[in-house]
Amino acid sequence: MSRDLFIRSLCLLGALVARKLAAQAEPAVTRAAATITAQDVMRRVGVLAADSMQGRATPSPGLEQTAAYVVSEFKRAGLTPGAGDGHYVQRFGVTRWTIDTGSSAVELRGSGGRAVARLGTDARYILGRIPDQPLRGSVLLIAGVDSSASLAGPDVRDKVILLIADFSRPLPATFNQRIIELSEAKPRAVLVLSNRDSLTFAQRLAAAKSRLERDGNPGNESGAPVIELHERALGSLLTRMRIDPARLRRLRQPERRPVPFTAEVRLSKRVVERGQVPNVLGILEGSDSLLRKEYLVYSAHIDHIGISPGQTDSVNNGADDNASGVAGLLELAEAFRQPGMRPSRSIMFLAPSGEEDGLLGSAHFTEHPPVPLDQVVANINMDLIGRNWPDSVIAVGLEQSNLGETLQAVVEAHPELRMTPIPDRWPEERIFYRSDHYNFARKGVPILFFTSGTHPDYHQPSDEPNRIDGEKQARLVKLLFYVGAQVASTMPRPRWTAASYRQIVERK
Repeated sequence: MSRDLFIRSLCLLGALVARKLAAQAEPAVTRAAATITAQDVMRRVGVLAADSMQGRATPSPGLEQTAAYVVSEFKRAGLTPGAGDGHYVQRFGVTRWTIDTGSSAVELRGSGGRAVARLGTDARYILGRIPDQPLRGSVLLIAGVDSSASLAGPDVRDKVILLIADFSRPLPATFNQRIIELSEAKPRAVLVLSNRDSLTFAQRLAAAKSRLERDGNPGNESGAPVIELHERALGSLLTRMRIDPARLRRLRQPERRPVPFTAEVRLSKRVVERGQVPNVLGILEGSDSLLRKEYLVYSAHIDHIGISPGQTDSVNNGADDNASGVAGLLELAEAFRQPGMRPSRSIMFLAPSGEEDGLLGSAHFTEHPPVPLDQVVANINMDLIGRNWPDSVIAVGLEQSNLGETLQAVVEAHPELRMTPIPDRWPEERIFYRSDHYNFARKGVPILFFTSGTHPDYHQPSDEPNRIDGEKQARLVKLLFYVGAQVASTMPRPRWTAASYRQIVERK
């Protein structure tokens, strides 16, 4: 060997040794985070949002296929079964139902006569519980809904509300939220008097969807029933009673008054389908003999909305909603299984189903937890995390507990991630109540919920894998990895702010 070749070989050997020593000195957490890559994110999203998954409706063969894939990935990552008795899957029963239009109607009576609006023809069910018996009560009229004033109040209790809304122009952004609040203020029922044009109203009737509820828990819809009632069904009766909907719709300030009607609401439902559906759970046991009994739960729902018949592309792939979140969940599971990364507390990875139908899987999990819920120290939930802004993400729950402080500290420690958490940009959309973290929060578990928000492809067949920003998502998932590593390794456990605990948990 020549002298020059020997020197070059020696230098090369020295460089390799130096690189190996540097890698050994690099913190385990940094090496583990590096396993989260854009390529892996996109590969996983491609599997989860493939046409073969058929939109992952609850229940469906596509959902079962998705659950089987998640189980296989949990096994590959070395997670232990989390559902009890050596199983990765926690099952619960569901029933899909629709309004029985043949026996459902709204009837109003007054001195000017009577009017009947039949569901499926002149009226459509929107939300709320389905009563076992007809609902009867006197009528309270509420108009002037363009103001920001609450529609609820003590005068609505045990009344049937006739709410005058103007659908000929955009409704206030807070309208849906205020309707829900009104429904939950203990009226007998809420009748929203609609002036939609006949074609639009007919399209709304045709688009009416079936509802899914957990077996034994018909309280998915907890408020009073809300029904959109077309004014054509009541027109002559309103005229005889000297009620002018057109004038009432022009009001800019609320008007509330009893009207000389009585109302009867008859609703019944017809069962369409029954099934057993999966939550998938895997556990990484903690390293500390005491703290391993406490759990951080990462969650991302595996279901979507299935097929939309009659379209050229009928599969709602749900790449962002929520294949992106599940891909993040699987990346996190793999990262936490890297050498030297086992934290003090245990980590549970939860992929619930039924989220799109009312957070059913997470509700079942929190009501039938495989570990005591008071041993769950925090929930970090992911839903729609692959689109929109490249350098920011909405973090719901920042101000509710000191998890917000942990998140901010991690952001400051890792500027290379170029990811800024921002508060909820659309409070009127009530997103705090619309993903699986909510069921943890209402049971007293501190939460952080990460989402990049909706977009024109939301709940459309066009929510395809090629629209996911894998590079942005990988940076975000790394951020959530660092946050989870902190939560799972430090004392004391996360704590609520007093005000948020009263409002969310105690509901005061």
